[in-house]
Amino acid sequence: ASNPEFLREGAAIDDFMHPDRIVVGVESERAKEVLKEIYKPLYLIETPMVFTDLQTAELIKYASNGFLAAKISFINEIANLCEAIGANVVDLAKGMGLDNRIGKKFLHAGPGYGGSCFPKDALALARIAQEHGSPIRVIETVIEVNAAQKARMVGKIRKALGGSEAGKTLAVLGLTFKPETDDMRDAPALTILPALMEKGAKIMATDPHGIEEAKKIMPEISYVADPYAAVEKADAVVLMTEWNEYRSLDLKKIKKLMKGNVFVDLRNVYEPEAMRQAGFAYVGVGRN
Repeated sequence: ASNPEFLREGAAIDDFMHPDRIVVGVESERAKEVLKEIYKPLYLIETPMVFTDLQTAELIKYASNGFLAAKISFINEIANLCEAIGANVVDLAKGMGLDNRIGKKFLHAGPGYGGSCFPKDALALARIAQEHGSPIRVIETVIEVNAAQKARMVGKIRKALGGSEAGKTLAVLGLTFKPETDDMRDAPALTILPALMEKGAKIMATDPHGIEEAKKIMPEISYVADPYAAVEKADAVVLMTEWNEYRSLDLKKIKKLMKGNVFVDLRNVYEPEAMRQAGFAYVGVGRN
């Protein structure tokens, strides 16, 4: 049998107890009955169950993650267009997401997707399709767009610093690919920060749970647990991961501790006008 999982990092227990669906690929009626019995508690609470063949079950997993990755790359491309024409991607995403056919999830512009699932599964889907002579150009483009978005964020930070990061100290808030996990796999920070350091930037990073993992991968970076200690004497703050801890920071305190006033919000956590009134040279993604 093939029984793909659809657990989200940071919400695995809830997803296990209350899944959107159970997908099972089987080759025999006996296998089907065994899996039905195993999942009987979920069946009794009317969890949808999809029984199919092995190939389809496995492809459901890859296609699902490929589609979600596509939503992220799509909204990031739209965010880039918003910057070019003066539109607001946050309002745009809300307007799109209220359409039930689209949905609001995964329409948050940012530095690109990461983690253990989307990068791996999008690449696997593209490779499987190529090997079977049926390339999925959309997924291939999604992968390219995601890589380009990370590079674009490097340029955004550089521009905010006046065109050069050499000799500048950057306080980085958040390192993991998403909140509520210590997972650093394919995190945007792993691409963005080395590119900045290569050009002479100094990094002081913090993360509620990801520091130990980050140290193994980027030992040359300085780390501190307290976000206020991270921003002390920094030329700029870069909000990399939208942890709840960073949504209600004391902005007056941060402004006082910093040497500069640049605040690059790669997750659009803060409101641009409020940040500018607080004295920051604020830069978000997909909005001016």
